[in-house]
Amino acid sequence: MQVRDEWLDFAGTGVSVMEICHRSQPFMDFAYRTDTAVRCVLAVPSNYHVLLLQGEAYLPFSELAMNLFHQKKTADYIHTGLWSEPAANAVRRYGQVRIIACSYEAGFDRIPEINESNINLDATYLHYTDNETEQGLQFSKPPVLSISLVCDACSSLMSKPFDIWAHDLIYASAQKNMGTAGVTMVLLNPAILDKPLAGTLQVLDFSIQAKKQSMLSPPSAFSWYVLGVTLEWIERVGEIDVLYEINQKKTQPLYEVIDKSNGFYTNGVWSDDRFINNVLFYITENNLDDLFVKEAQKNGFHGLKGHQSTRGLRASRYSAVTLDAA
Repeated sequence: MQVRDEWLDFAGTGVSVMEICHRSQPFMDFAYRTDTAVRCVLAVPSNYHVLLLQGEAYLPFSELAMNLFHQKKTADYIHTGLWSEPAANAVRRYGQVRIIACSYEAGFDRIPEINESNINLDATYLHYTDNETEQGLQFSKPPVLSISLVCDACSSLMSKPFDIWAHDLIYASAQKNMGTAGVTMVLLNPAILDKPLAGTLQVLDFSIQAKKQSMLSPPSAFSWYVLGVTLEWIERVGEIDVLYEINQKKTQPLYEVIDKSNGFYTNGVWSDDRFINNVLFYITENNLDDLFVKEAQKNGFHGLKGHQSTRGLRASRYSAVTLDAA
């Protein structure tokens, strides 16, 4: 509602946020409030950088190596599904990647056990994908290990509490719980930064972006604006803990329907590792998926078709989805 009402009048300027100069005082004031709100909502340490960049998740996959591989060009990765795989593959072009835990053989139905003896203590960082939207998996807590921790939190950041202190870098694109596509948030401990790899473009250099307050080049102003409005909404709801409680309540009835359907619907993910924002499910009888999606649309439910890699059905219930809708 707020985005609609302010579509042609941003901050009382009489023009749209998509028209106003990003260096103008109204937008700079808004950018400062957004930075403050991110730090408040997520309890970001005061010394951490909050970067609002572009490139969704795919650009950070490579930016990690560009910005962190100056001295030691090796990293450990946990492989849990569709998104952890391209993340690791992107870094292989710049150095060595070791998969230290993987649940592939189990069909990605669980978070794999992580044995600290498998960790390379000389690795620059350990990377994990907090949630796999196509497998329906989610870490219940971050790995606690003795090297720098990097997290892809694209579909879970701002839907549940996050221990920012436990991580040296968290990145998340905004098309899930944080607004509309076009902005990628990077929460970064400056202590892990070094000189970027030779040939790294300025726009991909985290240190330069931090000095320029993410405005080395014109930002995606509308996406920043929607992120800011979303943060204001989260603050009105209460704290992240309150929002997380609501999200859990939205998850419970759907999993109950699946688990109590006498096998008509199935979800193969271990109960402790189920993702609260995406519920994957399958109909055991053949050739009913298309009919299910068609009938669902008639009743006002859209986007229930599963991902092309996993097929089946998928219900996304990000933070903006109401409890009644769930």
